[in-house]
Amino acid sequence: MDFQPSARGQDYLDRVRRFIADHIAPVEAQYWHDVAAHDGPDWTAWRVPPKMEELKARAKAEGLWNMFLPDAELGAGLSTLEYAPIAEATGHSLMAPEVFNCNAPDTGNMEVLWRYGSKDQQEQWLKPLLAGEIRSVFSMTEPEVASSDATNMAATAVVEGDEVVVTGRKWWSSGIGDPRARIAIVMARTPDESRDRHHQHSMVLVPLDAPGVRIERMLPVFGAWDAPHGHGEVVFDRVRVPASNLIAGPGMGFEIAQGRLGPGRIHHCMRCLGAAEAALDLMIRRGTSRTAFGRPLIDLGGNRERVAEARVAIDQARLLTLYAAWKMDKVGTQAALTEISAIKVVAPSVLERVVDDAIQMHGGAGVSGDTPLAGFYAQARSLRLADGPDEVHKAMIARIELAKRGYKKTPA
Repeated sequence: MDFQPSARGQDYLDRVRRFIADHIAPVEAQYWHDVAAHDGPDWTAWRVPPKMEELKARAKAEGLWNMFLPDAELGAGLSTLEYAPIAEATGHSLMAPEVFNCNAPDTGNMEVLWRYGSKDQQEQWLKPLLAGEIRSVFSMTEPEVASSDATNMAATAVVEGDEVVVTGRKWWSSGIGDPRARIAIVMARTPDESRDRHHQHSMVLVPLDAPGVRIERMLPVFGAWDAPHGHGEVVFDRVRVPASNLIAGPGMGFEIAQGRLGPGRIHHCMRCLGAAEAALDLMIRRGTSRTAFGRPLIDLGGNRERVAEARVAIDQARLLTLYAAWKMDKVGTQAALTEISAIKVVAPSVLERVVDDAIQMHGGAGVSGDTPLAGFYAQARSLRLADGPDEVHKAMIARIELAKRGYKKTPA
């Protein structure tokens, strides 16, 4: 078991770090200031500052583009383990993932289209996504049901002749407020009594300008609108799209979701650890440069212990995540379910804890917009719900452990 990056992976990592230091870090504060100038509940007023497209063009020209995709022609051709440290590096910045076209939900949607999409779907939607020309949305969670159990889903995708009719209400559809968003992958029920409950759902490509698509509102996260992308509540009112917009056919939603979520969770977790490293760095800088009661903050109130605990927690979480990535590459996602669920529990919690300590060290500045800490905290706390809440992943881990020892699921 070797987590050392390959020479090629290390080259990408070094170049990404230099790019962030030279081109992103110097402009990031101004970028978010410019975003805030159009912030608010009216997403139609949101704007993407020109600096983003400038940086994307530079990153693409330097070959730092689509590094998440393990395809040597369409992406960098890196393995999950090779890409993991790169994802961590981009996590130091709230802006960086998009600059490299390695941002959620587009990465997951692109992987779905790459793995499961038809040639026509890839030509129409994957190609412009890979080029960074458009943005996309993933619509799964619903307001009226416990979406941690996806079989509860009420939205439907019913095949009628050569069309699919999508009906239902979704929320937390991330990216739907982005003025460049053009397409949503919608997961919905396709009832079929001849199939088991995990083959009753489909993923459908729904253009956002299709008749019947109605964005009702953006949902703030801890009072912030997360412009220019946002998280929206959207109604699909008998939206008709061609049956060819079904990804991999009806009833394939759960299988696609498993293929989508494995790599995506590695990406999320490593970005969390990058953010945790950035928060730790800010905590140490603050603690060593500011004094209170005649002493540096770092020497007060157990702050040295907090730094030590953060160092240990981040390194533990990183090793677990790299192990999950290594195992996925070696034996596949299904064989790494325990590790994938484990990192999804651990990494956001580590980030939450480290950021909380960093905020405490910064006092009022920590909860303001003067540092990225408030954004990192929102990221951490939200990820403890997104892609399955902690409890779902712990239940998965426990179920696998019990099964190893011959215990079966207790009947309901």
